[in-house]
Amino acid sequence: MKLTNSMAEYLKVIYIISNTQPRVRVTEIAKKLGYSKPSINRALNNLKAENLIKYEAYGDIILTKTGITVAEDIMKRHDIIKLFLTYVLEIDEDTAETEAAAMKNSVSEETVSKLEQYINKILDLGDLECCYDENSPKCRDCVKITAKKRLAKTKEDDL
Repeated sequence: MKLTNSMAEYLKVIYIISNTQPRVRVTEIAKKLGYSKPSINRALNNLKAENLIKYEAYGDIILTKTGITVAEDIMKRHDIIKLFLTYVLEIDEDTAETEAAAMKNSVSEETVSKLEQYINKILDLGDLECCYDENSPKCRDCVKITAKKRLAKTKEDDL
């Protein structure tokens, strides 16, 4: 299944909301994305047709198992690309965020995998002594902070 950038963004937002609130409703998605409710309903029907969500008009939006897996992959792809842009290429956070959002569905699995290997190698994140959960916002923030510190140290050592 090939998701459009728009569908991926909706799925990502549903995933984020579902991890922070007990219920996901069209109103929450509208607030988060700034889109009209009719636009959101059309997108939800497309996601439902792909078996990524369960949704009935005026009801809660629930990610299917497939939807959760796809959303987690989207989050991971986004994070890897943003880490690379921000900490390796030193692009400012706002630009990196925008470009990672645009690139996450355009880059092949192989490329994302190679970027992840490179980031892990250069940042040496394998020695984090924790139970890293790539789906936890707290863990992703910790990795970003650790990456930033390690890159700064690497640059100091090069001088």
